[in-house]
Amino acid sequence: MITSVKVISTLGIMACSLGLGGCATKSYVREQVAIVDQRVSALEGRVAETDGVARAARGEAQAAAGQAQTNTQRLDALTGRVDGVEQRMVEAQRKRPRN
Repeated sequence: MITSVKVISTLGIMACSLGLGGCATKSYVREQVAIVDQRVSALEGRVAETDGVARAARGEAQAAAGQAQTNTQRLDALTGRVDGVEQRMVEAQRKRPRN
């Protein structure tokens, strides 16, 4: 038969081995955190770069929209002038006698 001391000892050893199996050393944790920190730092750099490009693109788009609006206003003004010239040409042709 197994004595109670052997059972208790065996259970104690098993409990300790299970408990210690899940522990990580400080150096292991530092290594893993350093790897993640490097990746995060790299991603932060890329995000900052992308943000700069996006801001520049937005500025260019806003400038282009302003220029397009100015061009539209100029075209509208020119359209009125062209319509007036066409109307005068039609009137001039009506007044001219036909041979």
